[in-house]
Amino acid sequence: MRSKAVSDLAELLSRFRNGDRLALSRLLSLVSRGRQLEEIRAGIGIPEHPGRVIALTGSGGVGKSTLVGRLTELAVERNNSMAVLACDPESPLTGGALLGDRVRMTSSAEAEPPFIRSLAAASGHQAIAEHLDLMIPLLQAYGFETILLETVGAGQGDIAIRHLVDVLVLLLQPESGDDLQWEKAGLLEVADVIVVHKADLPGADNVVAQVSGEVNLAGAPEVPVLKVSAAKREGLDELWTTIQSLPSQKHKFRSGAVQLLQLAVERLSDRFHHSSEKFADVLAKWHEGELSDTEAADEVLRRL
Repeated sequence: MRSKAVSDLAELLSRFRNGDRLALSRLLSLVSRGRQLEEIRAGIGIPEHPGRVIALTGSGGVGKSTLVGRLTELAVERNNSMAVLACDPESPLTGGALLGDRVRMTSSAEAEPPFIRSLAAASGHQAIAEHLDLMIPLLQAYGFETILLETVGAGQGDIAIRHLVDVLVLLLQPESGDDLQWEKAGLLEVADVIVVHKADLPGADNVVAQVSGEVNLAGAPEVPVLKVSAAKREGLDELWTTIQSLPSQKHKFRSGAVQLLQLAVERLSDRFHHSSEKFADVLAKWHEGELSDTEAADEVLRRL
């Protein structure tokens, strides 16, 4: 049985490398179920020209899916190949994606449509689906120039997506102005671009002014704060240009995460009377992306 599974996976990987979208879909399904992760990771290798990874996040109802749909249209118009991973709430009955973003992200473009995949994100998982750390390299190895991630409705502390992407776009809306005080120590702090969405509604200019005052302090790097209305197709070109022009911030935040993991390893080592040197190779592989967060944590615990 094992040999058949290995043979089937080898065939899928071969078709995947030949540009078969159905093979890509099936590999993503295996990954989403937590199956054959190491074999798939080894089979795709490290992408030679990894595509740019962008995430859109924000509270529920802020219009993330609508804006993702508009951005996919822009990508097609610019001959930019795009894949979308849309995280939806997990159904309590089926375990699948509850909303189904493929239906909501329609594109009027006549060119080949972007690759769009809905993913179930369980409650308490930082507003994202599991195993994104392998799904993203899969899409990059396939050759997509842009990978766009959409989180489910996110709260202040749902910042795990920050470590997976090059550019993080936070969406707010005019009526969210009173909530900025509690948000400023979380998502607002790690966003690379802030979009006041539904900017055709009253109060948008006030939110832009308030957000700019919160994040663009003297001496700090400037964070673009843009007004966008997907419904009226306003501000989309500026947003796309801004996203494409920003340097990747992933490694900056990844380094901070490594420092936190290093501290955790040192504390665990002291408690269980191990030398932290015992875990140096694990930390190095995790830092380079050879091990996922879960795999690194599992290996540390195994060695302890």
